[in-house]
Formats: sequence, structure tokens, C-alpha cells
Amino acid sequence: MENNQKEKREEEKVGDVTFVTVEENSSASLSASTGKDRVLPISILVAAVMIAGALVFATIYKGGGTGAGAAALQNGGAGTAQAPAASTTAIFALGSRDAILGNADAPVTVIEYGDYQCPYCAQYFSTIEPIIVKNYVNTGKVKMVFRDFPFLGPESTASAGAAQCAEDQNKLWAYHDALYNAKLASDAKGGTENDGSLNRALFMSIATKVGLNTSTFADCIDNNKDAGIVAQEKVDASAGGVNSTPATVVNGVLVVDANGDSVGSNSTAVLNAIAAAAGGAK
Repeated sequence: MENNQKEKREEEKVGDVTFVTVEENSSASLSASTGKDRVLPISILVAAVMIAGALVFATIYKGGGTGAGAAALQNGGAGTAQAPAASTTAIFALGSRDAILGNADAPVTVIEYGDYQCPYCAQYFSTIEPIIVKNYVNTGKVKMVFRDFPFLGPESTASAGAAQCAEDQNKLWAYHDALYNAKLASDAKGGTENDGSLNRALFMSIATKVGLNTSTFADCIDNNKDAGIVAQEKVDASAGGVNSTPATVVNGVLVVDANGDSVGSNSTAVLNAIAAAAGGAK
């Protein structure tokens, strides 16, 4: 059936805004549109597109997408991640890959999600972690785990991959400490994110210092063998509510502020959450 419809189209430019007026006369919709003009500023469409683009950029900068494709892109296309775990209970449960600092039977579990380029993570490493270790790990109350959440660029991803290669030789914590000490030294000299300081030469130097088999380690980092592990940790963390670093999880609960955001390197909030859990531990 033929649609008997006629349109009269006029354009008017006012300043930088072009208005398009369409007068529609359709036998199928006379009761709704006869005698009525529809005016749509083209600038509104342009603004909508710009706003949408800005929102996408902001989301990516806070941690990126949570799908396998986003994880693969973050890792330069090397390694893929599967769908995230079904619940936060499963996400924050310890697995065979987690390197435990302290007594594996300690009643309280603390997980830190970090990025080796993140300045607040370096602050967490130098100010909060020593207190956790002294007061809780060394006293048998807490076992601590570090997981990767790289989102600040290629050097974040490369550093996480190097640390995971060290974990293949049961040296994650020693390598973790050396990476953050290198980050602190770089920052003290005015270093910035992705400035080239976290590079292969540094990774190999640390590998030698912490006693790794350097041939095995070099093969691991050069071929991105653990990129999929890094990607999976980030995907699962995002599904568990982590969207920034550092983020602390105490006994399966993400430590957040009144707005539901991670408390980051707020030492009072982190240590209070651990103290509350440890106080009730047997």
C-alpha cells in the first residue's frame, strides 16, 4: 500500500545553529501531525555525540571495559580473558595462583589490587603495607595477596606480566617489592607514567636480584606468556566492583567510602577495616 506522505523542508540558520523544520502531511497520521511543525536543532545531535564520546573515554580511563576484548587490547592483543566469575564471593576467593604473604591458615584474608605505575599504589606499598605486615601478617592474623589491575598504560601491563612471570618461579612478592621500589625511585627523580622507566632492562635486572632463572624469565616476558593471567585478574576485579587502584578487599568485602568508591590509599580506612576483621578472628 502506498504511503501518501508529503514533506515541506525548510532550513534556517541562527548564529552557529541550523534549524531544520519539517512539515509533514501523512494520510496515515493526520490526526497526530496535521498542522504541526517539528523543529530539531542539529547542534543537539552533535552535542549528544560529543557527550557520549566523553563518557566512553572516562569509563576507559577508570579501568576499561570488562570483556575479553577489552582485556586483550589492554595487553597489546596478547592473551585473552574468560567471562568473570559469577559472584564477588567467587571473585575474591583465593585460588592456586595467588601468592600468599604470611600464614596460609591466617583467619583474615587481605587482597590488594594494584597497578605498578600508580603513585597511590606506591604510597600504599611504602606506608600501609608495612603496617599490615608488622601488625597482622607477622602475628599470624592476616594473609595477604596482591592481584593485578593494570589500567594506566603499556608499562603497567608489562610490569604486571613480569611480576606474574616471577610468580611462575614462586617469587612474586620479592619481585612486587622491587618493582614498587623502582617506581618510588623513578618518581623521586620526576618520573611520570609510561616514561620508559619500567622496561625490559629493569625487569631483567630485578629478576637477577631476586634469584630467578633469567633464561626462563626472559622467555616468559618476551612471549607474554602470562598476559592472559593478568587480563583475567583485571576482568574479574572489575566484575567485583574494583574500578581504581589501590583497592583493598578484606575477607571478601571491598573496602569503600560512603559513596561506594574504593578508599584507595586512605590508611585509616584500610587499617580500620583490617583491625575490625582481625579483632573478631579466632
